[in-house]
Amino acid sequence: MDANVAVPAALIADPARAAILMALLDGRAQPASALAYAAGISAQSASNHLGKLVAGGLLKLRTAGRHRYYCLANAEIAHVLEGLSGLAPAVKSLETPRSPLARQLRVARTCYDHLAGRLGVALAEALVRERWLAETAGDDARFTLTDPGRARFAAFGVSLDDLKPDRRGLARKCLDWTERRNHLAGPVGVRLLARLTALGWVERGIGPRGRGVTVTPAGLTGLRDQFGLAVDQLFAPETAALSAA
Repeated sequence: MDANVAVPAALIADPARAAILMALLDGRAQPASALAYAAGISAQSASNHLGKLVAGGLLKLRTAGRHRYYCLANAEIAHVLEGLSGLAPAVKSLETPRSPLARQLRVARTCYDHLAGRLGVALAEALVRERWLAETAGDDARFTLTDPGRARFAAFGVSLDDLKPDRRGLARKCLDWTERRNHLAGPVGVRLLARLTALGWVERGIGPRGRGVTVTPAGLTGLRDQFGLAVDQLFAPETAALSAA
């Protein structure tokens, strides 16, 4: 029997519930009041929507004393939301984001627990170019972790020996909804972002929804030396477009 995709689709289809889900894409848990604000609805309406999302398996409820927090049920939900973002009608601001936060998110953000945006795509392409990862013909879902790549990840401080693949593998391709190219997801992507954060090369939690990522001065040097990334050039298209407007 085929899966009844209409059930989760109907839950996501409501604009308020969609806004709540997107507000949780940074992987953090949030109270109902913050999610009501993000969706632009009343606390009573938010409570109703949150109940449906928990019952439908899209959200999990966490409690800490008297406090109640909501988060996405799993990383697969984030993957679905990112995929739907790529199918959504294009918005005018996508080509030339006007606000500083919109430009920040276009260049570097988190997709639940891994790096996305122009920086995430460029890093994934660098890992393939330098043979840390490999593309497999006919496989649109996964990157292949190479033997030299395992050694290079270990030397970089990203141990993969204890990693267990999820049902999509160790290194998953995730179609970036703004760039329309793949960034790196899966257990390898999660651990790589954690390492970049631990090194102080990137800082997470920028912006009201906490999805923005900033590259630090140390990161500008480190990403250039380690992966050959000219991070300042990743910001150039937005800067040039705004200057010409």
